[in-house]
This record gives sequence, structure tokens and C-alpha cells, in this order.
Amino acid sequence: MDESLLTQVIDIQNDVRAAFGWPYKDDVKSANGLYQLFQTSEPLGVAHWSNEARQHTLGTVRDVLRKSHHIVVVGAATAQGDFNREWPRGTSFIAADGAVGAFPDGIKPVCVVTDLDGAEHLDRAASAGVTLVVHAHGDNQHRWERMIPQWAENGQPPLVLTHQTGESYEGMYNPGGFTDGDRAACFLNWLGIDLNKVELVGFSTDTIGPWSGSTNEEQKIRKLTWMQRILELLNGDFSKFIAQK
Repeated sequence: MDESLLTQVIDIQNDVRAAFGWPYKDDVKSANGLYQLFQTSEPLGVAHWSNEARQHTLGTVRDVLRKSHHIVVVGAATAQGDFNREWPRGTSFIAADGAVGAFPDGIKPVCVVTDLDGAEHLDRAASAGVTLVVHAHGDNQHRWERMIPQWAENGQPPLVLTHQTGESYEGMYNPGGFTDGDRAACFLNWLGIDLNKVELVGFSTDTIGPWSGSTNEEQKIRKLTWMQRILELLNGDFSKFIAQK
């Protein structure tokens, strides 16, 4: 892990909150609620959602990604045709939230980094047993309160939990970042992955992708400028993967 980069991408979360007028206490409330939900030996009756089991899930994801020769992070502006190419041997894929819906049969992501905007696409990933890296923030508590109990009944996917506060929660992590796309790249940095072997597909700063959840268009475009800032901070070469008109 690049500790300097980690500090910078976590600090940007404060800048984002200030820019949009979002209270820190709301992020803390959501993170604390999600933390409390998982403080039993079998959260919601699912044994592999315990702290110890989620730690094992995280280790498995880390091992797969560290052994991968090439990693593709798939964003919301991706098109199914983007997959129609020869990938290098040893390529692994990560989906940013609803972009998992763009994946063709035969390609399964190592994980989906999500704040739960991806609706039915996430439900299908959950049913398929894809690991979900579920993020808590001040504006999605209503979603995780609804979706996680549903997954406990149907799918029970492996989980990793993340948040965007300066608080410490056992079994939850702040890898930095803001949108699902840049947080996926931050997650890779936090895992100690060489970002030079990472490629971005379906990232745009001025187009709301077809795999984005319902959103305020003007606000979403503002969010994408922060996404670009974070990605270029992580690796200046990421700029060549970000589409602009």
C-alpha cells in the first residue's frame, strides 16, 4: 500500500463533503449503523458474514488481484462491446457498482465495489456469488438497510465493508475515494496492488454512463470531476483511460 497516496485520497473525502455540503455526521451515522448490523457471529443468520469470515473474503480478493497480471476496472460508461477484445493472460476484472450488469457471460468480476446504486444488477451479482465491497455513506443508509437483509435471504454473497469516515470500525475499511469508480482504484491501492497493471474501461468525466443508477444529472457531472482528480492522483496514466467529448 502507498501510505502517502492513501492519506491523500482519504483527505479528499473532506474536500468533497465541503464542496457538496454533506455533513460528516451523516457518513458516521451510516457507517456506524452498518458496523452494528454485522456485530454478531452470524449477522442476519449468515455465517460467512462474520468479522472473521469477511476478513477471509478480503484476503481471497487480495490474493487473486496480487497474482493477476492485468486488472481491468469497469465503470458505468462501459458498453458491452468494450469486452470484445483479447485480454492478456491473467486478466482480472472489477466492476464499479451497476457496471456489473454490462459483463457478458463467461467473465465474472473478482468483486463489485458499490454504494448500492446498481439495483437489479447487484441483485444478480449477489445471486451469482460475486464478492460485493459494500460502502456506507450518509446518503445510502436506506439502501443498505433494505438490500443487505434481502441478500441474507437470497444469494448471501461474500462481503467486504467500507466507509468514508475518520472513525475506526473493526471489520470495515476506508480505502479512500468518492465515486464507485475511483473508490475501486483506491481499493486496489489500499490492497497494495501495482496500479501500473490496472486499466480503466468505461470511465467518462462528462457522460453519465448507462450503468449508473438514477441520479441528478448536474450533480453527477460534478461528481465525475472529483472522480478524475482522484484517479489522476493515484496514477497520472489513468487520464488516458478517461473519455471526454
